[in-house]
Amino acid sequence: MINNKTITVVLPAYNAEKTLEQTYREIPFDIVDHVILVDDLSRDKTVEKARELGIKHIITHKQNKGYGGNQKSCYNKALEIGSDIIVMLHPDYQYTPKLIHSMCFLIANNVYEVVLGSRILGKGALKGGMPLYKYIANRLLTMTQNLLMNQKLSEYHTGYRAFSRKVLETVNFNDNSDDFVFDNQMLAQIFYAGFEVAEITCPTKYFDDASSINLRRSIKYGLGVLSVSLSYFLQKTGICRFKIFNSTKHKS
Repeated sequence: MINNKTITVVLPAYNAEKTLEQTYREIPFDIVDHVILVDDLSRDKTVEKARELGIKHIITHKQNKGYGGNQKSCYNKALEIGSDIIVMLHPDYQYTPKLIHSMCFLIANNVYEVVLGSRILGKGALKGGMPLYKYIANRLLTMTQNLLMNQKLSEYHTGYRAFSRKVLETVNFNDNSDDFVFDNQMLAQIFYAGFEVAEITCPTKYFDDASSINLRRSIKYGLGVLSVSLSYFLQKTGICRFKIFNSTKHKS
């Protein structure tokens, strides 16, 4: 806990057997109260490894629900067990758990309601091995998104995020896609609700066992991201209305 706020780390897992233990061992349990692992029908022994590590909250999907569907299970369970701060951490060890302190203190001290670990601030992305084409695509997409959404994020595509309970209770994340574009839909909902977002520099690592998506899915993701940002723009200007924003509450 920090300031009597219960902290939960959620691990959306798919074939994470080889990297789960290294990720789990670096979680700072001096402040983290709960860990939730949701396994999206892995083909390896992710669940067995999670049980071996003593993770108490393990959810196993009976069918593959996708990256977004996995996160929905993570967040719903985190709210169910009374979490006040929820950190989404990939169990593939691409992001270091050592930043959890910094992210959670910003939320626990009521400085921000959302904190992102950015690979783009500083020189962490390319230094950590991000392929050049992904870096360029990240930069172009982020620039376009900032223009359409009138924001100034360094990147929208990080998988390292921390939220207050209030945020998860405000945005209707359960109506989002079950695919990778879920992350961008959620950020659009967060901005639409009026929350400010903090970013901290996050080193990243690209290696064989780190998760990644192929070129075809990357293109699909990029088009989905642009669609989300355009939807946000049209919603904010009153031209159109979109389901993902319908039950999002505006922050008072």
